[in-house]
Amino acid sequence: MSGRAQLMWDEAVTGYDFGPEHPMDPVRLDLTRRLVSALGLDREVEVVGAKPAGDSTLRLVHREDYVQAVKAASVDPRAADVSYGLGTVDDPAFAGMHEVSSLIAGLSVGAAEAVWRGEALHAVNFSGGLHHAMPGGAAGFCIYNDAALAIARLLELGAERVAYVDVDVHHGDGVQAAFWEDPRVLTISLHEHPRTLFPQTGWPEETGAGAGAGAAVNVALPAGTGDAGWLRAFHAVVPELLADFRPDVLVTQHGADTHFEDPLAHLAVSLDAQRAVQMACHELAHAHAGGRWVALGGGGYAVVDVVPRSWAHLVGVVAGRPVAPETVIPESWRQAVFARTRQLAPVRMTDGRWPVEWGAWEAGYDPESRLDQAVRATRRAVFPLRGLLT
Repeated sequence: MSGRAQLMWDEAVTGYDFGPEHPMDPVRLDLTRRLVSALGLDREVEVVGAKPAGDSTLRLVHREDYVQAVKAASVDPRAADVSYGLGTVDDPAFAGMHEVSSLIAGLSVGAAEAVWRGEALHAVNFSGGLHHAMPGGAAGFCIYNDAALAIARLLELGAERVAYVDVDVHHGDGVQAAFWEDPRVLTISLHEHPRTLFPQTGWPEETGAGAGAGAAVNVALPAGTGDAGWLRAFHAVVPELLADFRPDVLVTQHGADTHFEDPLAHLAVSLDAQRAVQMACHELAHAHAGGRWVALGGGGYAVVDVVPRSWAHLVGVVAGRPVAPETVIPESWRQAVFARTRQLAPVRMTDGRWPVEWGAWEAGYDPESRLDQAVRATRRAVFPLRGLLT
């Protein structure tokens, strides 16, 4: 194994564009790549591309009729079939939609292949993490579920156990659905409570079915949860489950929309806490998965102030060269941001909250805390199914 990290990138991913009024502005991808370069992180990783996912790969997760519907809408967006979730407000059809969506999927699958084959120890695709797409339909700004496809490809290559940890503010419903009855895949999602946020799933009682009972884990966080609560919940659930599961590979999704500036959700997490979870995922990959780690992007709609900094931190962690929070952002990048967006860019790689302080679960349960109640509900729902103490 080379041990060298890979950054999966192709400029064509910026063509994943639902239009000028849509919150998923592809400028977030371009600005992230530029910030990675401005910080010199692309000299610490191998920047590689990949082929778009072909039909046989897409069919590892998606139904053939759905893939054909995406292709048809890609040729003629006016003919998009809304019964497949295409041509909706969330997922407007656009020319070339199949090609760019399959490219993003191919980059995540390529990351998984590189890690499994030992070409890299870690790999990151921040254009990926499109975790809402279902086997038979688009949803939540997601056409093809690259995260689920990467996991399915790992299983096809011979992995016996794959763990998926999703810290996007929205429930990782599409990945959970793809492996709902599969005991080889442990899906863990920490997200805002379904009472207050799309997709209204991800209740702690959703624990998998059949042979997969206990392989789906959901932590539904109260709206307003900040750094200390978010980190407390993560560490109260994720490390113990990964230690028990012993995955061959860890796949993580790092949606930046947990941030307090994100316009589409209601958590109050800082960039510094996001960085702390990224570093924790890196440590957990080494502790429980032989270091094999595939990291993906996800949501994030504060496209100038938050997303590029969060995912540049992720690239730094994957590369083994974490960016110090106090780092001053290069002026060249800030000028490029203004030229592209007419917005003023942030000055430093921190929200001023580093180091983030939080209390370990082992220090005690507070029955009056809504955060602790949420964690307790998850532990009670799933830990006994895995033979663990609550």
